[in-house]
Amino acid sequence: MRSDQGGRPLRVVLAEDSVLLREGLVGLLDRCGHEVVSAVGDAPALIAAVEEHVPDIVVTDVRMPPGYQDEGLHAAVRLREKLPALPVLVLSQYVQRTYAAELLDSGDGTGVGYLLKDRVGQVEEFVHALRKVADGGTVVDPEVVRQLLRRRRDPLEQLTPREREVLALIAEGRSNGAIAKELVVSEAAIGKHIGNILTKLDLPPTDTTHRRVLAVLTYLRA
Repeated sequence: MRSDQGGRPLRVVLAEDSVLLREGLVGLLDRCGHEVVSAVGDAPALIAAVEEHVPDIVVTDVRMPPGYQDEGLHAAVRLREKLPALPVLVLSQYVQRTYAAELLDSGDGTGVGYLLKDRVGQVEEFVHALRKVADGGTVVDPEVVRQLLRRRRDPLEQLTPREREVLALIAEGRSNGAIAKELVVSEAAIGKHIGNILTKLDLPPTDTTHRRVLAVLTYLRA
């Protein structure tokens, strides 16, 4: 497998209680040119590893010992309280709406990802998500977005169907160009839709990137 050509090699702390998946991810990341500086199997070890190695990104499972509930997620949120800019990519076996919202609420709202474990098998997508999160982007698994879309309530009711489509694609981490290609419209049209979305959601005036993150959070909470 060729290495990830998206930028510099990343130093990764990996937390996964399944030995087979953990070792598989270590091998995959190594083949892509990244360095797993620590691979652990529980939440306390995750926190200790981050404090010791100060990695470029954390990849962690949601459920880990000792309780197999949401220890990995809570550890990630705690770490981002101390290190708001620490990129974190969380892997989950199932769609958990509250987990995704809690993660995206953590830190400074950038550099976070929530993927289903099935996505790991799609190597290029997984490696792209890893790089995007490490670079400060937000990535939400398309299946998570689809399931959340079926539960939409206020304040999204004021959005048109097309604006909801655009917001769903923003939540997946798509760029304006990628959204335009997906919906077969111009980037200018997408820019107008995004402007309407931000206005209708009554988001506070700030830089566009941060407002997009706030829009995603509104989408996940609704």
